[in-house]
Amino acid sequence: MDPVEVVMGAYGGPARRVESGASETMLLWGLGQPASHRPNAFARQGLPAFPIDACGRRLTLHQQPSSFRGASGVTGAVVWDSAVVLAKFLEHAADAGLLPVRGARAVDLGAGCGLVSVVAALLGARVVATDLPDRVRLLRKNLEENVCNGDGDGGSATLAELVWGDEYELDPELLLWLDTEAEPPELVLGSDVVYSEEAVGDLLATLCRLAGPRTTVLLAGELRNDVVVECFLEAAMAEFEVGCIEQEQWHPDFRTNRVAIFILLRKTPPPPLPVSTP
Repeated sequence: MDPVEVVMGAYGGPARRVESGASETMLLWGLGQPASHRPNAFARQGLPAFPIDACGRRLTLHQQPSSFRGASGVTGAVVWDSAVVLAKFLEHAADAGLLPVRGARAVDLGAGCGLVSVVAALLGARVVATDLPDRVRLLRKNLEENVCNGDGDGGSATLAELVWGDEYELDPELLLWLDTEAEPPELVLGSDVVYSEEAVGDLLATLCRLAGPRTTVLLAGELRNDVVVECFLEAAMAEFEVGCIEQEQWHPDFRTNRVAIFILLRKTPPPPLPVSTP
């Protein structure tokens, strides 16, 4: 059966509808063979700073390679390929008129070094970059040095601490930003946020709390573990319509089979059943 291509949310390009977690992981690993492609095609994790050209500027993201030992607890210390791919996808889609980023309100989950947040802000979005309380120092520095709030296309970037899950208390900065708006954010972004089965439930609880019916969720992740990806997709499909954006839609210079971009939309709840009257 040929894959079903649809237009989802604010993104005007085609996405392949994900029919099941199992079939999608078989497709990604069977055809893409991510393990046969080299990691760090774009990232340079051994450098104290990662330079990249985006939005007509030379960006410099500070890294802490001495803190990085490959463990999930310190992944925010360096830039990953998935962040590069998602940032350049945003730029490419916005330039092509396929994604209305300018003026959009966006939340970046697990922002790490902040590349995705910086690019979204330079494209004109009002971004809240979020990460765990013990990882925001480097993020704050990169936002301050790469984004001049109100400059360029009028975008901005602020920072808030965020612990995923349904029992957490929101950072006052994020809570104020959300509560003063009439609607949920137009964009929720994330790179390398699907990394363990244990974190899937908390991630989805956070997505459900942040995403409204008009929110477009864009998640890019490196394909390391098919079991984790399948677990996430199966769980996500209970609350979201899920699609995969093919590489032909990405920035032509930033494509790799080790990364996938998923797009998620909250499912519309069924209408209430009519109440019969005697």
